[in-house]
Amino acid sequence: MKISELSKELNVSEMTIHRDLVPLIDAGIVEKTFGGVSYIEKKQTQNDSICTYCSGSINYQLRFQLILTNDRHEMTCCAHCGLLRYRELQDEVVQAICYDFLRQTTLNAQIATYVMDTSIDIGCCQPQVLSFQHEDEARKFVTGFGGKVYSFTDAMETVFRRMKSV
Repeated sequence: MKISELSKELNVSEMTIHRDLVPLIDAGIVEKTFGGVSYIEKKQTQNDSICTYCSGSINYQLRFQLILTNDRHEMTCCAHCGLLRYRELQDEVVQAICYDFLRQTTLNAQIATYVMDTSIDIGCCQPQVLSFQHEDEARKFVTGFGGKVYSFTDAMETVFRRMKSV
């Protein structure tokens, strides 16, 4: 449905529609289309509260989503598991989505900046990986809480190497 149609139907501004759609988009109920939005029909039977990589509980503020070929979706509990799973399925991944650690906004995981080895324990998989939309915010976070800043590829390979050596 077009945003303009929703606006007229509900008698609210288009900006209100855009703002109110964010939680539905984040929850995977609807997806943005050109000039509109459409309902996502759930086709998988995967339990969305269990990580597809480590089988741990998903913390929805840390989750990492993979959209795969053949309209399959997988959700992991954190960027740590998401990066490892991405590495396994690389050729099948259509899109990877993570969430900014500070802002809780949706990000394209491949252009996100990652922080590892920080002094903050978020209570998830180790080594923990935090996602940031802006590299400068990641660097400021590291200034206050320690750690190291990584690109998508470097973070993925670093987590993989560390897990291999365990």
